[in-house]
Amino acid sequence: MVKEESDMDWKKRYADKLCTADEAVAHIKSGDRVVVAHACGEPVILTDAMVANADRLGYRDVEVVHMVAMGKAGYCAPEMSEHFRHNGLFLGGSTRAAIAEGRGDFTPVFFSEAPELFRMTLPVDVILLQVSEPDEHGYCSFGISCDYTKPAAECAKIRIAQVNKNMPRVLGDNFIHISGLDYIVAEDTPLIQLAPPKIGEVQRKIGENIASLVHDGDCLQLGIGAIPDAVLLFLKDKKDLGIHSEMFSDGVVELLEAGVVTNACKQVERGKCVATFLMGTDRLYNYVNDNPMVVLKSVDWVNDPRVICQNDNVVSINSCVEVDLMGQVCSESVGLKQISGVGGQVDFVRGANMSKGGRTIMAMPATAAKGSVSRIVPFIAEGAAVTTSRCDVNYVVTEYGIAQLHGRSLQDRAKQLIAIAAPQFREKLQEEFERRFPL
Repeated sequence: MVKEESDMDWKKRYADKLCTADEAVAHIKSGDRVVVAHACGEPVILTDAMVANADRLGYRDVEVVHMVAMGKAGYCAPEMSEHFRHNGLFLGGSTRAAIAEGRGDFTPVFFSEAPELFRMTLPVDVILLQVSEPDEHGYCSFGISCDYTKPAAECAKIRIAQVNKNMPRVLGDNFIHISGLDYIVAEDTPLIQLAPPKIGEVQRKIGENIASLVHDGDCLQLGIGAIPDAVLLFLKDKKDLGIHSEMFSDGVVELLEAGVVTNACKQVERGKCVATFLMGTDRLYNYVNDNPMVVLKSVDWVNDPRVICQNDNVVSINSCVEVDLMGQVCSESVGLKQISGVGGQVDFVRGANMSKGGRTIMAMPATAAKGSVSRIVPFIAEGAAVTTSRCDVNYVVTEYGIAQLHGRSLQDRAKQLIAIAAPQFREKLQEEFERRFPL
């Protein structure tokens, strides 16, 4: 994006761009669209400074856009509504209320298409970044958040970066030269940590069921949470697994260190784990630092189904909210209430389905609300979004078993799904089956 400069030139320019967080956010103007780096790559000192200075700087109608927010998301607070309006491409615990209460917006988008959204539809005025310290050539790594962050930085009018020695230097197409940064805040703060989830007996059983569908040499896409981590517990007897995933966490490090993941059978970036962002603890962040085994690239490449399917035997493992008796999958809403987003689920479902020997797996506990609600339902809840179509799903997994849907009739699908529902709900589901498919 920017030509390399001599050591003297880039070091002088770096020094000239240094400022405080308060000074940096003064370059945000009312009406600007501000994109925030993704997930654990969020520069919390910059987002906090933006909120703290909103009154002093007189912000009005600043649009804050990102996917997963891992910081406090103070711009979503009710008292900030005259200053900021959040536009979420994916929602989480700190941002849902703003959208539900009409103080923000949700924009559906496939994760792979987010960069194009910023290039064409939602032009970026300011991006808030967090990057590693520059190397001897003046290049900073985007660290654990390449995804849409790098493409958005490439098209932003103003780039404000926290340079943090704690941000790992993650390799791949994951760098920016300091000449491409407009304002630099040098602050060495701890990275956001995502602690490993608690894995209960239900998740362990689901993980064991999923692991039975994974074979030696498969290339895995894993989501985040207790179910994907539980799957990893049951893969330790596998050989030569590969990783091409939108993200991975600490559990994959254990399999790498044990020699279970070698990436030896992949066709794309053979020998390397490929992802577009990372979330975890210092164990993960220390492992990926300057590690040639790990490659991060932008999400419009990593999540492109046309790239994914170049690997053979891709196994896409994702969680969901509910599945109806036709096999339609809702993964992002409870009725009309938006709780997350499409993310990369459909990207990888499509890529896995196009992969030679590929498989797609949707996993969920059979019940919600402490066992009072079935997740296998006659109909998707009114107003809910169908995230993944019935034609795309291969397997649905609960703690009660595995339903294989691909190539099956509606009647066969319903039978298989009822069989893996929680026992206390099977009778009512069977009644719906008999209404729908009379003898």
